[in-house]
Amino acid sequence: MRTSTSSKPPGGDALRRMIDRDAKRAGFDAVAVTTPDSIPLAPARLRQFVAEGMHGSMGWLAETLERRANPRALWPEVRSIVVLAMNYGPEADPRETLARRDRGAISVYARNRDYHDVIKGRLKTIAGRIVAQAGGDVKVFVDTAPVMEKPLAEAAGIGWQGKHSNLVSRDFGSWLFLGSIFTTADIEPDEPEEDRCGSCRACLDACPTDAFPAPYRLDARRCISYLTIENKGPIPREFRVAIGNRIYGCDDCLAACPWNKFAKQASEAKLAARGDLREPRLGDLLALDDAAFRTLFAGSPVKRIGRDRFLRNVLIAAGNSGDASLVPQCRELLADPSSLVRGAAVWALSRLSARDELIGLAGDIVDPDADVRAEWTVALERLA
Repeated sequence: MRTSTSSKPPGGDALRRMIDRDAKRAGFDAVAVTTPDSIPLAPARLRQFVAEGMHGSMGWLAETLERRANPRALWPEVRSIVVLAMNYGPEADPRETLARRDRGAISVYARNRDYHDVIKGRLKTIAGRIVAQAGGDVKVFVDTAPVMEKPLAEAAGIGWQGKHSNLVSRDFGSWLFLGSIFTTADIEPDEPEEDRCGSCRACLDACPTDAFPAPYRLDARRCISYLTIENKGPIPREFRVAIGNRIYGCDDCLAACPWNKFAKQASEAKLAARGDLREPRLGDLLALDDAAFRTLFAGSPVKRIGRDRFLRNVLIAAGNSGDASLVPQCRELLADPSSLVRGAAVWALSRLSARDELIGLAGDIVDPDADVRAEWTVALERLA
């Protein structure tokens, strides 16, 4: 496990030794320490990202910008930040699923338990031990709070932010979950990691939707992870074909990183892919009602987007599959209560059905939703 890279004497102080030991016992693969003033360039980059609208509909990024940009704005008393990382490396290259068009590709991180649930309790245990030994106070964060985990992890020396804006590690490639413990204790900080991307642009070239306007800059509005997870409306037409069979997130830029040659398969059982979520059949997913969706994705981060958004994604994948056997299920979903699902079903059928069949369906259906009617109009114009 990669721990301190500072110039401290061998062994370090008792508190740091305890943190390293407890982190290992809790299943973390790396732990390092930084200070709250260690990311001076991050605030300006975040402000530019928001000012240019690249955060899309993620309004919470703009709302929490000041607290997110400065750890002391979030908690003025913080003196040290302990960053912990857990490896979630897959057993195989997740891009292999993209060639199986009758299957859905779910991002590696979402194929089992929600990592927030896996990590947070363990962070709290370590944080409690810090208070017991050093006194003071602590706060624990895992992604959901306004904390810039990746810049902090880079400053602590766990890895560096690659050109895809995600953390890259010499030991684990691009596959690390991050959590942090803010503490009022003074802990010797570690040395930051240096950027080791060099001239490589494999991650940038791998993006199916050209979501990187420049190295180290992401336009979330073009990112498949944003489009299939954060985006609440219809998938913009310009991206639908490029999405392929990705039904929740995208791993292409992560998987393309050459540093993954050092990556290891996750050792935490709760992060290993469930068999039924590794390559689920699109036909099985199209049949999900709300209860079945909730049952299938119980404990998974997929559950948070809800059945309607998920079915929207599956229908886009169905339209890209070339599998005419999915037509009957897509037709049934034209009568779904959700306009989001109905609109995606129109698009899927426009890709899978014969021209006369689609024209016949259009004559039988007058949808009450304007967006769905627009889908019909575009679909029929495409066949004209």
